[in-house]
Amino acid sequence: MPDQMHAFDLSRRLAAEALGTGMLVTTVVGSGIMAETLTRDVALALLCNTLPTGAILVVLITVFGPISGAHFNPAVTLVFTGKRELPMNEAALYVIAQIAGGIAGTLAAHLMFGLPVLDLSAKVRTGGPQWFAEAVAAFGLVTTILAGVRFQRAAVPWLVGLYITAAYWFTASTSFANPAVAIARSLTNTFAGIRPVDLPGFILAELCGAFAGMLLMHWLLGPSRAPAPVPIAETTR
Repeated sequence: MPDQMHAFDLSRRLAAEALGTGMLVTTVVGSGIMAETLTRDVALALLCNTLPTGAILVVLITVFGPISGAHFNPAVTLVFTGKRELPMNEAALYVIAQIAGGIAGTLAAHLMFGLPVLDLSAKVRTGGPQWFAEAVAAFGLVTTILAGVRFQRAAVPWLVGLYITAAYWFTASTSFANPAVAIARSLTNTFAGIRPVDLPGFILAELCGAFAGMLLMHWLLGPSRAPAPVPIAETTR
């Protein structure tokens, strides 16, 4: 997590997590509504939903990263807690802020487009392939974040934005990869929606994928046990 975070108290970090998650969900839901308004071509509508989502992630992570770490995602928060970079009590508050912010983001999108403020989704998203796709999406997101933080910290906003842009298209579930966003999307009966009854399967798959990504990267990025190379000078004696 960025060193700059130490300059911000917990209340401001929670506000950043809530605001960032809310703006992310507003973008996901709002762009989906706009896409449905403008075209009946599902592929084109998905593209119109994808590009704003990837773009806003770059913006939000760049702006809020130095404040809160820009998790915007309970799965990511739990990963950093597992890495002992965020205390458990703070992690619980992060998750609450993310869920509350995400719900507010859905309501804001509805208000902008003149829809009922609260409208439970009827869009079916369930079944083994969908759950596996969500596990893959979350796995890839966590590996991208952890490797990015290790090798190219400044590029993390772009790496995450580009990964989600791609994952919208290579996963059968269109890559929710985020329990807070999934919960928020269950409250909109629009292009981005998911039935509330389908949430448990998605959330469990996302958490499993994130945990698997954390374990893999712990091994992959951990210290090497190979013997140190012998200096050339030593071999010429």
